[in-house]
Amino acid sequence: MTWAATFLPSVATRGCTTSPTEREHHDVTQAEDGPPPRGLKDGATLKNVVIGTPAADGVHCLGSCTLQNVWWENVGEDAATFKGTSKTAVYAVHGGGAKGASDKVFQFNGAGKLVVNKFQVAGFGKLVRSCGNCKKQYQRTILINDVDITTPGKSIVGVNADYGDTATLRNVRIHGDAKKKIKPCTRFTGNDTGKEPKEIGTGPDGTTCRYSAGDLSYD
Repeated sequence: MTWAATFLPSVATRGCTTSPTEREHHDVTQAEDGPPPRGLKDGATLKNVVIGTPAADGVHCLGSCTLQNVWWENVGEDAATFKGTSKTAVYAVHGGGAKGASDKVFQFNGAGKLVVNKFQVAGFGKLVRSCGNCKKQYQRTILINDVDITTPGKSIVGVNADYGDTATLRNVRIHGDAKKKIKPCTRFTGNDTGKEPKEIGTGPDGTTCRYSAGDLSYD
């Protein structure tokens, strides 16, 4: 695995322009009310950014969005949260990586489809979690493809079987987990009451967790 070695100083969001000075500031400063933009509007793209320590409240996509070549040096709570309400919303994470997520890297609260492609993660709780107890629940589709997972970690993806979620895993490379303790896909019974969701199973079932042993490799 090759981690991002240098800052990539540009922020690109549709309908938003920044000066060179602002771009440099965006790459480095992570105050709670500071950049990079926490609320990306529908259709926005955030790319070529290194988010330093601490990562504050993370990036919030309010509709379809693209996070391209974004690197989180120390996630803390969540790197990004996806909040769109349309079932046709698509959230695309392409390239980049994250370290030091005490809980989730990507929190999927809204509706639609999340695609995580060519991503790297190291030291995490869950790579992706479909919200298990949001007041408004949706059916969510998740695709994780061509990613590198490095221990320590607990679960790659968690989904709500009762709301019709699906998670598909393809070309997932897991490093440093010879005993296979990381759960590739965990199924829950979700709710809209705020209660802790109940875990009901792990592993492929052909319906909610869609992958086979050949989709995962270990070294």
